[in-house]
Amino acid sequence: MYQITDQLRKIGFNIDLISNIIKRNNFEKKINTMQYFCILLVTQNIDLIISDTRYTIEGGNAVFMGPQKSLEIENAHGKEIYAIAFSSDFYDKSSKDSFFLNSQVFFNSQSEIFVSPYFGNNKYNEFILVERLLKYQIKNESLYISAAHNTIEGLILDAYLHVDDEDHKIDERLEYVSYVNRFRVLLQRDFKSEKKVLHYAQELKISSRKLTEMCEYVYSKSAKQIIIEKVKNECEKAIKFSHFTMSEIAFDLGFSDEGNFSNFVKKHCGKKPSEMRRMLV
Repeated sequence: MYQITDQLRKIGFNIDLISNIIKRNNFEKKINTMQYFCILLVTQNIDLIISDTRYTIEGGNAVFMGPQKSLEIENAHGKEIYAIAFSSDFYDKSSKDSFFLNSQVFFNSQSEIFVSPYFGNNKYNEFILVERLLKYQIKNESLYISAAHNTIEGLILDAYLHVDDEDHKIDERLEYVSYVNRFRVLLQRDFKSEKKVLHYAQELKISSRKLTEMCEYVYSKSAKQIIIEKVKNECEKAIKFSHFTMSEIAFDLGFSDEGNFSNFVKKHCGKKPSEMRRMLV
């Protein structure tokens, strides 16, 4: 999440304390799940802010989040709250896995997150989950990967005990969520070089119109809006937090020249790049 660990980049899975993640990111409490799925094991009460909505999570719960979630984690310092992050490629090995990944557990239409009881404040469960994974990691990578997959599956199955019966019905939305999820993963990979809906539609082997219809159904936003938001966020991040020149940022983010980059930023952020950077001085 945010600053990707070597392990997450290498195998597509990582488990760590939230406090370590915050420390690794210069104590920045704002995190983006990017293309990864995330499960928080909350042993003590914390507050999450996602899309300007505050969620108070009581200890003993697991929190499930899909990719591309921007969240702020409050009052997590010194608490044993574990974050499990994993890619779709890491977990998705069967049709059953695909169903779980694209279900309401990670793509809840009623909320940005799905919360279910997890008795992680029980020392026995903590030992079984965390310490067992660490032992596998030391012993053998292939065993560690298998154990990690099984751990994720177990947590999702436990969450399914708390899904409303009506939500179990498979409908058109599940297929739409599957496509939109894959679109956002592709967008994370290709946004620098590909900024048109057609590219992603072709990758998914559907029409641009169909992809837009799916995005509007799931997120109430067009595919073009989602692409613009992604590029806009990356532009703002680069301007505010990098030391590159505007020309270097424009080149890195795939713009043909600095002028096009400046016009895009002014149109979608309301200020020229130079004005945004001056505000930070």
